[in-house]
Amino acid sequence: MKTAPVTRIAVLASCFNRKAVTLRGLESLFRQRLPARVQVTVFLVDDASTDGTAAAVEERFPAVRLLRGDGSLWWVGAMRMAFGAAMAEGFDGYVWWNDDTQLTDDALLRLLGCAEEIAAGQGPAIIVGSTCDPETGARTYGGWVERRRWYRFALVPVDPDDQRPTAVDTMNGNLVLISAAVAKVCGNMESSFRHRLADHDYGLRAKKAGFPIIVAPGYLGTCRQNSSQGTWKDGALSVGRRWQDLMSPRGMNPREWFLYTRRHYGWLWPLYLVSPYVKTLAGVDMRERTH
Repeated sequence: MKTAPVTRIAVLASCFNRKAVTLRGLESLFRQRLPARVQVTVFLVDDASTDGTAAAVEERFPAVRLLRGDGSLWWVGAMRMAFGAAMAEGFDGYVWWNDDTQLTDDALLRLLGCAEEIAAGQGPAIIVGSTCDPETGARTYGGWVERRRWYRFALVPVDPDDQRPTAVDTMNGNLVLISAAVAKVCGNMESSFRHRLADHDYGLRAKKAGFPIIVAPGYLGTCRQNSSQGTWKDGALSVGRRWQDLMSPRGMNPREWFLYTRRHYGWLWPLYLVSPYVKTLAGVDMRERTH
């Protein structure tokens, strides 16, 4: 009797000073219902947490490959460390997962099933898992499509279809399955980014390289939307406070935003480059405007 080949999946995640959130997330990850042929290895980067996260993970989830940062990695640096360690070993697929995402018990199974379906017809792909708010059920993270006119470029969020996979142009990095073939061509996340933009950038680069970006049917987990209140988008704050946040890794650091707009925004990229800085100095409230 011919046996099904083993599928080796690496789950990549980062954590920093939110022990309870990380442990709840890992509980949902280790509850996944998967066939015996699927082997999952978790790579978790703790970026020098001071609340005992690393020790708690080692005690509760000893199977996790715990990597340690020096406190300066931010999200992209930590995910790059996890991704690099996993790619050095070689897996059939790589799952980006945020530790504040509570997965449904069949989330990984649905990601893998969608990946197999797309591979049969279109070849290797990136499969995106959508998340919703645990209270309202509204979409929070997932896939995005480009809306281009000669004078305008925008990314628009896409709700998942309940039954069918949906083609998109890029994604949030909260729950994403990247096939080995995609990772071989596109490599790791862009090292120039520290906390934002790297997930959108990766998807857009993969699409340009010819790989489909597909949203799996339905919602695969819950995750609250990060609030823009108290950030550079918040018009209720002083210009000085907004500018300070805008320049931080959480905002639109000029060096990173320059790379992103020049790479993806077409011939009008210089206008998009200056836009957040002009609007912030002008006091424009951007809390309802998401990227």
